[in-house]
Amino acid sequence: MKITVISFDNWGFNQKIVDHISEEGHEVHHIDFSKFKYKYPNVLFKAYNFILKSFFKQNLKTKFYGKQILNELDQNPNKQDLILTIKGDFIAPEFASKIKKYTKKSTAFFNDNIKRCPKIIGVLDCFDTVYSFEKEDCEKYNLKHKTNFIYNFQEKKETEITKSVFNISSYGRSLDLITKIATELRKINIPYKIIIFDKKRKLKNNTLITSVQETIPLEEVNNQIKKVSCLLDLQRINQSGLSFRVFESLGWHKKLITTNGSIRNYDFYNENNILIIDPKNPIITSDFFEKPFVEIPQEIIEKYKLSGWFNEFI
Repeated sequence: MKITVISFDNWGFNQKIVDHISEEGHEVHHIDFSKFKYKYPNVLFKAYNFILKSFFKQNLKTKFYGKQILNELDQNPNKQDLILTIKGDFIAPEFASKIKKYTKKSTAFFNDNIKRCPKIIGVLDCFDTVYSFEKEDCEKYNLKHKTNFIYNFQEKKETEITKSVFNISSYGRSLDLITKIATELRKINIPYKIIIFDKKRKLKNNTLITSVQETIPLEEVNNQIKKVSCLLDLQRINQSGLSFRVFESLGWHKKLITTNGSIRNYDFYNENNILIIDPKNPIITSDFFEKPFVEIPQEIIEKYKLSGWFNEFI
């Protein structure tokens, strides 16, 4: 099949999809529009864009992304069998709707929810089929439910890993909550590394959290994950869809501490492996780390690995 993936791939997760499609023998093209850099011609354009966003729900940047994506599609003379668009709300609707003419099937996947990203509503009609990781959005807007995926899988669990915790998050999670969690881990003598990423600011006077302003490559993140026994997952406000931390924990046979209570409803949930904490009062005890890790049945894991995850699209 001829397949194009259009995505805003600032962390590198979607390149894993592209690699998998290629390994399966398909002809694949990746339009990563995070690499398209928009610059305001002058200060007046910046002010004009502020007015557009504030009063007309338009954005020069999303129009720019749309034009660049269509230009890329024009370079390919072959009509695609499938175009999968991820983060389609970053593309102005008048351009997103034109993607259909380049393919037999236009599909979108959203791993953000509409409460957090209301622009999603504006592009739902631009695609033949729309999937979302947020069950509430699927029910409300008649979308198909699909989780994130396991992008790296280790056949066997490492046996000689010390009890320790890792998390990397973009700025926007509650620093107060993260600080409380770090304090809890220190109380029970569990080593941890919690990293907050933000291009614009660096945390000051916080000795509990590591602050970075440069994007950390996904492979480096994986190297950190390999060294620990447990991952920390911090649910965004108004979000119940499962983040990539959950699927990294599945792929690498790691325990998980999460603030996302909806995880109880998934077939891989096991209280030995997953500790759900209250974001208002996070309590972590050493008992969780002492419980033996329970391996998840392979037939369940297969559904979330890229091989099973992508098959539904084709």
